[in-house]
Amino acid sequence: MKGYKRYKWFFTSSGKLVVGGKSAEQNDGLLKKILEFDYEMYVMHTTHPGSPFCVIISGIDKVLKKDLEEMAVFTGCFSRAWKEGKSKTEVHLFKTSQVSKDKGMKAGTWRVNGKVHKKKVELKLCLIKQKRVFRAVPEISVNDEKVFLRICPGNIDKEKMMSKFKEILGRSFKKEEIMSALPAGGVRIC
Repeated sequence: MKGYKRYKWFFTSSGKLVVGGKSAEQNDGLLKKILEFDYEMYVMHTTHPGSPFCVIISGIDKVLKKDLEEMAVFTGCFSRAWKEGKSKTEVHLFKTSQVSKDKGMKAGTWRVNGKVHKKKVELKLCLIKQKRVFRAVPEISVNDEKVFLRICPGNIDKEKMMSKFKEILGRSFKKEEIMSALPAGGVRIC
């Protein structure tokens, strides 16, 4: 998918791209874009507003169970649950064929028809490099990459944590990259 770096993104341990919207408008744009693909994909969202719609850019027949587990953790971590300091949240899984948008629905709101699979996930991420860029990914997504930090929801705003991250990361520290990789809200090192 071209332009994926404009979204929240990471690659699963099997190499599949997962992208999620950063705002209601970006969620709309993402879903409209993926509905143009000629194959069905998996989509995730949390039970509450303020969550990205996350999509695994692969036909559902090529998606592994582990890919879905990784995507579920990522979706939960970038939802409002992280910002609220929760340790767990519930994520919903459905297919692109189940989503629709009625005229008059506000930005970021979509209808999901049919059965939705629910999964509870723990909110915890690892800071690694993917495609030579810092990404915060689910721990189960880490293959042979070096884990720089393990993070969880916390009380200290991520901006205020940058000095601590710089101390840990040393010369590899890149503030803008790390800020972009992290969920909104407070962070703590696990």
